[in-house]
Amino acid sequence: MNESNFIPAHRPRLRRKDVPAYLADRHGIDIAVATLCKLATVGGGPVMQYSGRIPLYHVDDLDAWAEARLSKPVKSTAERSAAA
Repeated sequence: MNESNFIPAHRPRLRRKDVPAYLADRHGIDIAVATLCKLATVGGGPVMQYSGRIPLYHVDDLDAWAEARLSKPVKSTAERSAAA
C-alpha cells in the first residue's frame, strides 16, 4: 500500500482500525488494534483525539510516536547494547 491510501488531503486523522496498516506501511511497526486499545487505556500509545466516541489519530502524532519507539541506527548488536 502506498501512503496516499492512508492520508487523503481531506482526512489527516485515522480511525483506530486503520492505524496498524499505516504504521506497518510507513514505519515497519507491526501493532494490533487490540494493543492500541490497551495502550489507550493504560497509556503509552499514540496521542488521540475524539470525535464523539470515536478515537482518531492524527498522522503527525502517529509518526512522532513511531519515531520515539525506534532506536537510533546501529551497525551491530554490540553497539545497540552499549547504547542501552
